[in-house]
Order: sequence, then C-alpha cells, then structure tokens
Amino acid sequence: MGVRLWDILPRKEISLPFLKGKTLAVDASPILYQFLSSIRQPDGTLLLDEGGRVTSHLMGISTRIPKLMEAGVRLCFCFDGKPPILKQQEQENRAHRKKVAAERLATAKEEGDVAAVAKYSRQVIFLNEEVISQSKELLRAFGIPFISCPGEAEAQAAHICKKGDAYAVLSQDSDAFLYETPRLIRNLTVSSRRRTSSGTLVSISPEFFELSSIYSSLSLTREQLLGIAILTGTDYNVGGVPGIGAKKALKLVHQYPYLSELFSHLNAPFSWQDVLDVFEHMPILKDYSLSWSFPDADLIWDILVIRHNFSEERVSKLISLLNALSSHKQRTLGEFP
Repeated sequence: MGVRLWDILPRKEISLPFLKGKTLAVDASPILYQFLSSIRQPDGTLLLDEGGRVTSHLMGISTRIPKLMEAGVRLCFCFDGKPPILKQQEQENRAHRKKVAAERLATAKEEGDVAAVAKYSRQVIFLNEEVISQSKELLRAFGIPFISCPGEAEAQAAHICKKGDAYAVLSQDSDAFLYETPRLIRNLTVSSRRRTSSGTLVSISPEFFELSSIYSSLSLTREQLLGIAILTGTDYNVGGVPGIGAKKALKLVHQYPYLSELFSHLNAPFSWQDVLDVFEHMPILKDYSLSWSFPDADLIWDILVIRHNFSEERVSKLISLLNALSSHKQRTLGEFP
C-alpha cells in the first residue's frame, strides 16, 4: 500500500534522457508486481512456459530492463527482507483482498465474462519465493547487482542514495522519503504508458521528487513528514487516524510541530511511538557491495530458452544487446551515481 503522500508532494515531470548516466536503486517488489500485472496474454492470464510456469516477470526483466539500460540508466535492485511485526495487519488485508478477487475471478470464468476475468486475474497476483528467486537469478545473469535486504527494500534503497552510491530511488511508493532518500523517481517507463490493475492503459510521465524541495516548499522537518505519514496511514498503522488525509495532516503538523504534542490532541487507534520506531530502526545492510559485471550469456540462454521456452531469436538479440552495452559501459561505481 505504502504511505499516502503523493497528493501534497511537489514534483516535476522528466524525460528518460534526464537519467542518462545515473544509477537508480530499485525497489524490486513494485516493479515485479507491475510485470506480473501488465504482461499478460490477450485473455488476461499470465504468460506461461510449456510446463505451465509463470514467465511474465522474466519477460518484463528481459524486455523492459534492457531498454532502460540502453537509455543509459544504471540499475541496482533491492529485495524486501523480513517485514516488521506491525505489517501483519496490512498483509492480512492484502490476503483478504486477493481472496475476494479470486472468488470474483472464479465467478467471471463461470459466466464467461472476459473483461471481468482480465480485471480480477490482475488482482490475485502473489509475489512468491519462486518469482523472486528467478528474478534474482536473471538479474545476476545480466550483470546487474541486487541486495537481499534484512528489512524493507525502500529503507535499503534510501540508504544507498544517502551514501551517494545511487542518484535516486526508483519506486511507485513514497515510503523511501521516510527513510530520507534525497531523490525519488516514479512512473519510469520507456513506453510512457502503463496498464492499471483493471487492465486499462493510461498515459504517464516519469516524475522526479526531491526531499529538499519537499521540506522547503511544504515547510516541513523530517519529524513532521513522518507525522503526516503516520496520520494518514502506513503499512504499520493501516488507515491512520480516521478522517485525516494528507492535506489535513499537513495543516495539523504545522499546528502541532512535535509528534508528542500532535498525538496528545488526537485519539489515535494505534501507538504512534511504535510506528515511528519502525521507521527509525528499520534494519539495513551497511556493508553492501554493488558491482556490475558482464552478462553471462550461457546462463541467460539456460534460464530463458532451455528452462522457459523463450524464442531463441529473441534471446540471441537480447544477449547481443547486453554484450554491446557492457562493452562500452563497464565503469567503476565511483565514476557516476
């Protein structure tokens, strides 16, 4: 779900060339969900290999990631680790929503409602360990580094950016700002279109957010930004304080600048101190290492062609592209974030 801050955050639209030569720390889960949701067969079902195994995520990585690389964007991926205990309610809510969608999907199939099948099939997506492990293996074969985080991926990605090892976090959620990422990119796509959970294609433009601009334009401190997030609801206090959206929360944190003062005036149905503690003490890997390498052609071929029946011609072109990109873009991390 993520925090609900987008309505109040200043932003600017950018084009893909703006990111040429820059490194982005990718929050892996949302982009994999996007692949599973949007890369489908005409009837809305997931792409499958001859053995009936899902390949939508592999198709997404093998087609969309190289296009970003070709545009001069350097990527590293962060995968979620163990979620905080306070995230249990949100996980239960997600499971319930998927259960309801699965029931509606079954009904739609029985009734032959093609549009409803396409809609609800996108709402029952599970990012299981098989999808994650296969994604990691293919990224490794591409020569793209990734981190298996001890906690939430947004926190690790933000840390990488704070250290200067990446320019911005790439994510569809604004949570990374609560971990003090200096910059965030949203809606990054080569096609300028994205398929929604209902299957509709919508036009989008990449958006650029800067933490310093958020603080200055909204007259906020980090504590106040955290206060807005907690008021409106996070994955650790689902729903926040009833009746308070981002705009009202912004007014409240200006009226009561300190969280202790703010929440003493509210009847919050949760412990704000516990939620704050999650953000303040999210575990991260501090001694990580990011190293880009040449693609492993044999492993790419084995994963895509041998195991999952991808087109030999398509994979041959992919390997040629990756080799060409690597041959003139192999630089050390210190040369550019």
